[in-house]
Amino acid sequence: MDDASLTTPAEDVPDAELAGAKLIAAKVRHLPHAPGVYRMLGGKGEVLYVGKAKDLKKRVTAYAKGQGHTNRIARMVALTRDLEVVTTGSEVEALLLEANLIKRLKPTFNIILRDDKSFPYVYLRFGHAFPQIGKHRGAKKADSEYFGPFASAGAVNQSLNALLRAFPLRNCTDSMFERRTRPCLQYQIKRCSAPCVGRIDQASYGRIVDEVRTFLTGRSNDVQERLKREMEEAAERLDFERAATLRDRLKAMAHLQAAQGINTHAVGDADVIAAHGEGGQLCAQVFFYRAGRNYGNKAYYPTGTAGATAAEALEAFCAQFYSERTPPRLVLLSEATPQQSLLEEALTARAGARVRVLVPQRGDRRELVQIARKNAEQALARRLAESSAQRGLLEALARTLDLESAPERIEVYDNSHIHGRHAAGCFVVMGPDGFERQAYRTFNMKDTATAPGDDFAMMREVFRRRFQRLVKEDPERTSGQWPDLVFVDGGQGQLSSVTGVLADLGIIDLAVVAVAKGPDRNAGREVLYRDGRPVLALEKRDPVLYFIQRLRDEAHRFAISTHRAKRGRALTTSPLDAIPGIGAKRKKALLEHFGSARGVGEAGLKDLERVPGVSRLVARQIYDHFHEQA
Repeated sequence: MDDASLTTPAEDVPDAELAGAKLIAAKVRHLPHAPGVYRMLGGKGEVLYVGKAKDLKKRVTAYAKGQGHTNRIARMVALTRDLEVVTTGSEVEALLLEANLIKRLKPTFNIILRDDKSFPYVYLRFGHAFPQIGKHRGAKKADSEYFGPFASAGAVNQSLNALLRAFPLRNCTDSMFERRTRPCLQYQIKRCSAPCVGRIDQASYGRIVDEVRTFLTGRSNDVQERLKREMEEAAERLDFERAATLRDRLKAMAHLQAAQGINTHAVGDADVIAAHGEGGQLCAQVFFYRAGRNYGNKAYYPTGTAGATAAEALEAFCAQFYSERTPPRLVLLSEATPQQSLLEEALTARAGARVRVLVPQRGDRRELVQIARKNAEQALARRLAESSAQRGLLEALARTLDLESAPERIEVYDNSHIHGRHAAGCFVVMGPDGFERQAYRTFNMKDTATAPGDDFAMMREVFRRRFQRLVKEDPERTSGQWPDLVFVDGGQGQLSSVTGVLADLGIIDLAVVAVAKGPDRNAGREVLYRDGRPVLALEKRDPVLYFIQRLRDEAHRFAISTHRAKRGRALTTSPLDAIPGIGAKRKKALLEHFGSARGVGEAGLKDLERVPGVSRLVARQIYDHFHEQA
């Protein structure tokens, strides 16, 4: 991963780099000897690089030398046209600010953690006589206690199901709890104790809540020993039903502990992070251990790691990974990072408690790191193999469509609606690493001239809005947001519609292909339409055809799911929601009184005034709302 040897000799320094170095040298004269964060800016004000420094003046001076840089830094210096700095109170503050800015600005020359989705947790929500257990992802609430994180939704679902067998707590909402008149299915399959209908008293339920908290905080032996004693006492009293219930709970607890995979006594709460670099890419593998149990692992592939050592990339990864997550008390790394003590201090500040960052050299902890490292190596090997296959498909696609080079960004467009209702347009994005789901976009039809159900007009509107924005925001096509190849679901009609829009915008060099389904919509008999080119039909077993089908199917799936989401939201809305002054309570009272929104709309003014909570003024608003729209 290290390209330190690939430095630029003084006699070979390009003029552009010298210009950038001179600009930085001019800025350095006014920098303070203080900790802070600096930003290198390009000619259009775009952020090229964000860095931290214990001493801003000394650190930035290194860029002004104009020689001895790695290729990556040399390119960054050559492109630099301005420099911005912000001082901080300490180097720790600078590290935390640097991580936040990198995540928000995504500079071209930084190592960037792309996958920033929050992790799921198991929660116990209090504030009710019978606390609720469930899974949660997102911002934490003050009335809840959280256990985790888990690496995936699948891991938390599996653990939650096992927990409910061992600790039969309710996982229903408060409103559902209040409406129950008899036990639900969860009670029948022994995953709830049915407090909603009085099958368990509050004190007994509270004891189960205490047990699950004890279990999840690592004192599982205490719970198991207590339940064993209770089971034996119940058997001695000949209360075999109670003894069988306790036996089943003990079995469920044993299954839960076994289902966690690689359990260990080497750590309590810890994250184990290992990095492996190869082929210009890097994989960071994170294992989560809580109370000695393995809560799963997740692989990350930061961008911008070419030219950085694995240790440097690992340090940058950790700083960004914990910028919005609370670290555990112990973080085990596969190798020492350049500023490990500073990283430890920053994580301690983030957690509000002492956090240790260690590189274990022997024993069980070392074994955990080795497991993480092996998983990182295997995950990166799979990714490189997939990338190689993907690159081969892109090159074959370029040859088939007579493109100058393999496309780096493919956009695939599709529409979905039912007789023009809940219409949605969208596009999906494919790159060298596969589908880029964070780049997917949807469009609601806004143009009043677009007739409902007119697929050609819908596609024209989507293309006009999409490419008008690109022309306005990035006319030089330097942002990486411009596609190299566009696929449209449809035939010659759709192709003519969108190429006309592109021509009006002055875009005449973009490759656009319409994918028409074969006779009787048979997969494998698709026909490709290109502007001014012969119609192309590929062999049924051609890998390029399979690749195009995969692209089209993903766009179709995304369009359908977007349309269904719009339709689902429409089903849950009511005409009463649009009336000022009608909140949830008045809406409920009106619907209970008249039976439906249609009944409310047909009611007379006097009838509306008889509804509890509806004053004469509000009744007039309701009446005018429906009759002005008629």
